[in-house]
Amino acid sequence: MSYSDDILRRVTKPARYTGGEWNSIVKDWDKTNIKVALSYPDLYEIGMSNMALPILYELLNSQPDVLAERVFAPWVDMQEIMRTSGIPLPSLESRHPLKDFDIIGFSLGYELTYTNVLNMLHLARIPVLASERNDSHPIVIAGGSGALNPEPMADFIDLFVVGDGEEVLLELIDSFRDWKRQGAAKEELLRQVAAIPGIYVPSLYQVEYQADGLFNSIAPTAAEASPTIQ
Repeated sequence: MSYSDDILRRVTKPARYTGGEWNSIVKDWDKTNIKVALSYPDLYEIGMSNMALPILYELLNSQPDVLAERVFAPWVDMQEIMRTSGIPLPSLESRHPLKDFDIIGFSLGYELTYTNVLNMLHLARIPVLASERNDSHPIVIAGGSGALNPEPMADFIDLFVVGDGEEVLLELIDSFRDWKRQGAAKEELLRQVAAIPGIYVPSLYQVEYQADGLFNSIAPTAAEASPTIQ
């Protein structure tokens, strides 16, 4: 879906939501097998200055069967319109709702974007808690420097990429491609990718805290999950 001219006239900096920039990549939605929404969870002008996003964007779109599009956090005026008008958060390129994608990847630059992630999932009508998402929902991934300590966001993210995302991204996509071809359950995918170095799947670990809330220990609960993420 596209934002109507009436909506764009009612928000500040409407160019944040129009897309169509030079060198943006628009693929045929119906002819690609894997759809990925890439997000730096902040305003368009902040997210587009992040160098990781265009690297991952180009890397994913270099795969013939992969479509990668961008999505950013809307400003409060657009958020209000989306909620009152019942508009789910769409991607920038094709305007498909985020809930129609296979994967949503968040690049976390710092901790203050954590709440933006939750707000964007809510705007997209995707359950915020990972435990409440099922096989019909996108796989939610997070990486970047803000994910080096993943535990504060562990309840909301299906899997974390710890370290440089471009080093494991295509291996992750290969696993997703095989899993989608098999038509297996989401839990099978999470177990499969947990064996990839640098991938942390919170649902496959037991985390314990001290009485004062400080971290105490973490241990894998599945054979595929490594005791050490590196």
